Amino acid sequence: MNAEALAGIDRVFAAFRGGDPRALFDVIAADAIWIVNGTVPVAQEYVGRERIFELFRETRRLTEGTYLSTLRWSLADDEHAVAVYRAQGRRLGRELDIDQVLLIEHEQGTWRQITAIPADPPAFEAFWR
Repeated sequence: MNAEALAGIDRVFAAFRGGDPRALFDVIAADAIWIVNGTVPVAQEYVGRERIFELFRETRRLTEGTYLSTLRWSLADDEHAVAVYRAQGRRLGRELDIDQVLLIEHEQGTWRQITAIPADPPAFEAFWR
């Protein structure tokens, strides 16, 4: 287990829940790539930290601030990490309450490529359509 990578995951999810937003800058590389799988508008490849942060802002906006990411567990080695979290939110009369997985490639705890995978793709698609 890579303690530095696990600490970074904890910091990012704490920032998502209102903690120190600086963690996002510290952990996500400026040239990182964040991939959201699926066919809905938010399902894209976001290249660069600014585009990734646009995804975060758009998620908040589209859910009127109700979107929450609650870390359930994580594990990491020296190059890869996995974070499983509960994604919850409301939009347009629909509710999301599913597990999602982040597959993270990192260098010394700095996230380089992140792939988000919903555990329930049909629920994810129905929520974001």
